[in-house]
Amino acid sequence: MTNEPTQPPAFRLFGRAQGKPLSARQQDLVDNLLPRIGLPDDGVIDPATLMPKHGLQTLEIGFGGGEHLVAQAASSPHTGFIGIEPFLNGVAKALTAIDAGELENVRLARADAREILPRFKADSLDQIYLLFPDPWHKKRHAKRRFVQQSTRDEFARLLKPGGRLRIATDVKSYADHCMVEFSGDARFAWQARSADDWSTPPADHITTRYETKNLGDCAPVFMDFLRV
Repeated sequence: MTNEPTQPPAFRLFGRAQGKPLSARQQDLVDNLLPRIGLPDDGVIDPATLMPKHGLQTLEIGFGGGEHLVAQAASSPHTGFIGIEPFLNGVAKALTAIDAGELENVRLARADAREILPRFKADSLDQIYLLFPDPWHKKRHAKRRFVQQSTRDEFARLLKPGGRLRIATDVKSYADHCMVEFSGDARFAWQARSADDWSTPPADHITTRYETKNLGDCAPVFMDFLRV
């Protein structure tokens, strides 16, 4: 059993959904822990209802192996964290860390976030992270980039007034793409006042192994937006 996400044609998942076979331990966590901390299969998703003991609610889209998600959850036990990731091996790694840390403030979904976001209750999130998404360098693949008008509209719908959106990338063309998307949107205010604000990692940023590989064509760019 791998809890394979369903993908209607409008949301075809680009890229791999699974890599090497899971270990017996990982498979056990996917089969048993994931259903316990997963999101509901249907209906409206209200983070405050899922984690009523946690005052703030945060979403990370495409959490990879879960390093950032788990570290943030461990350092902020009074905040609820939801992570969405389509890649099974990444979900399994996150489950391993959640289990080892005995974290009770994390919920996961193995899915394409574009499927899940419309089900979230409006004004239900205090923070959204989109860190180092696939840049889809080629122009003909630009429509595959996660940041589009449709997802921008979802971010605006889901964030509470004063909520924050953080996008990070190490690909210049993707940073340019994001700034074009958000610069004309009055619902979001870019928080940078100087170059240091977007070129220096924020104080609460957790550096992951992926980030240290320096696979992009520029130093990491951190774009923090406020929902106004």
